[in-house]
Amino acid sequence: MEWIFKKNMKMKKRQNTRCRGGLVVILMALLTSITFADTDSDIRDLKLEKEKLNSEIQKLNKQISATDSMLRADDSRYKTLQQRYKADSERRKAEIDSLNAKIRDVAAQLQQERNKQAKAKNRADNVKSKRKALNATLVSISKKLEEQIAETLPWEKETRLDRAKSLTRDLESGNATEEEGFSRLKSLIAEETKFGDEVAIINSPMTRKNGELVNAQILRIGNQWMVYSDENGTLFGILVRKSECSGDVCKTNYDWKEDLTLNEREAVKFAIDVKTAKKPPQIVKLPVSLSVEGGK
Repeated sequence: MEWIFKKNMKMKKRQNTRCRGGLVVILMALLTSITFADTDSDIRDLKLEKEKLNSEIQKLNKQISATDSMLRADDSRYKTLQQRYKADSERRKAEIDSLNAKIRDVAAQLQQERNKQAKAKNRADNVKSKRKALNATLVSISKKLEEQIAETLPWEKETRLDRAKSLTRDLESGNATEEEGFSRLKSLIAEETKFGDEVAIINSPMTRKNGELVNAQILRIGNQWMVYSDENGTLFGILVRKSECSGDVCKTNYDWKEDLTLNEREAVKFAIDVKTAKKPPQIVKLPVSLSVEGGK
């Protein structure tokens, strides 16, 4: 019984041992399967992760490629822009050099024009100053001519004096140019020269010193002397110059001398007859003198 019991016990132990071994095997199998399952899951996860990483790598590669392409494009554009900038700089430099050359030429031409204008202005100013000096000279000569006419014989004196004064006024006011003034002055001087050279006679009424009005023949000898005789040959006169001075200012006046001697009357009558062709041409001696009564 004990042996059977022990044998049963041994058999139970063996069964237990077998059961335990089976359990261990089952557990090992379970553990192995679990381990294999986890490994497969990990592998799948890793594969998925790898695919994700590969996808990201591809994206990154694409981005890198795009970035490289952009960099290459930027580099090419930069080089192109640099070349354009260089070409544009050279072109603009050439244009600037050309413009500077043109500016220098224009400045030189402008300076030449300024020099010409300055010379022209100097010439104009010189001409203007010469004209001004000429005008002053003409005015001075015209005034001197006025003074000479005022002191000459009273033969159309007012008309002659008015022409000279008119010329002086026109020159001083600028109404007459220097050329016109010179021409008019030349004409006046020629007239006065002719007046001083010629011997003329006119038949004209005249007023004697006593106020008597007579028809007379008046003989003028240049710008120095005048004599007259009435139409009947009974009244005679010689014009005498007199100088009246007040301080340093002297004025020339003319007066008729009518109380002539017989010789003086004969000389006057003879001179008039020669001028009127009643006597043949010849030298006539008149009782006149170049001295001025009352002069200094």
